[in-house]
Amino acid sequence: MEYKDYYKILGVEKNATKDQIKKAYRKLARQYHPDVNPNDAEAERKFKEVNEANEVLSDDDKRRKYDQLGADWQRYQQAGGRGGFGGQGGFDWSQYANQGGGFGGFGGAHDFADAGDFSDFFSSFFGGMGGHGHARAARPAAGHDLQAEMELTLDEAYHGGPRTVVVGERRLRINIKPGVEDGQTIRLRDQGAPGRNGGPSGSLLITFRIQPDARYVRTGPDLTMDVPVSLYKALLGGEQVVETLGGPVKVKIKPETANGTRLRLRGKGFPVYGHAGQHGDLYLRLQVQLPQHLSAQERELFQQLAQLRGEEVSQPS
Repeated sequence: MEYKDYYKILGVEKNATKDQIKKAYRKLARQYHPDVNPNDAEAERKFKEVNEANEVLSDDDKRRKYDQLGADWQRYQQAGGRGGFGGQGGFDWSQYANQGGGFGGFGGAHDFADAGDFSDFFSSFFGGMGGHGHARAARPAAGHDLQAEMELTLDEAYHGGPRTVVVGERRLRINIKPGVEDGQTIRLRDQGAPGRNGGPSGSLLITFRIQPDARYVRTGPDLTMDVPVSLYKALLGGEQVVETLGGPVKVKIKPETANGTRLRLRGKGFPVYGHAGQHGDLYLRLQVQLPQHLSAQERELFQQLAQLRGEEVSQPS
């Protein structure tokens, strides 16, 4: 019978913390889950192997006894894989076995999921030895959480609404609240992996990735955008139509507005997630545009203006 190195299966060191074991298990369980790898026998085998390793290493008492067994495994092999109670064959089973069958301190295979999902190694050492006793009905176990990512444009994140996410062979229709942020994760309960033996399903965790938008810089619910303004409008004042995510807005430009002036439009920023009707602010950075390709008459007028202001400028050639 082959010895199962549960630490190697999870890819952790023997001194790994419970958090490290938990993190490694979740990563591998997601990687090999049947919902993610339909009709893949090798992935299913690895998924069961990862579950088996986690069943033992995630519990302090079970892990301690497994470590003890690992230290004695060489003596067991030297005894021809037979052993016996009371130290017969050079290997003392009495420190592991109990009289009622099952692995002492482990509670037997009935404490885990269906023993049929586990290896001969697990069944022999943790599910009863030498024909003593038998495993009872498996107890319910919750399904694992699944993870997915969804890309959204800034406009889609602004408006929210229905979207479809694909998980394995399933297509789920979800409704996104306006204002979702980049990297934000939502939990859909009971949409993860199915439970075992009547246990509840896990959750589906969806992480949103918001695509960059050249028009805006987003800071929480606030937005900043550059707005080009003509030199004439900046000097003389007027109205400027600004296209925002919520639609066009008319902005009043005061006379003699300097380049780089910031204007604040209250409530015209991004929706505040989970708070219907609330929005951040939109900040406008006015970028004064110089006229290009001046005609002879325009150049003459600018020269007259410069003379009125006492400025020395080059004469037309």
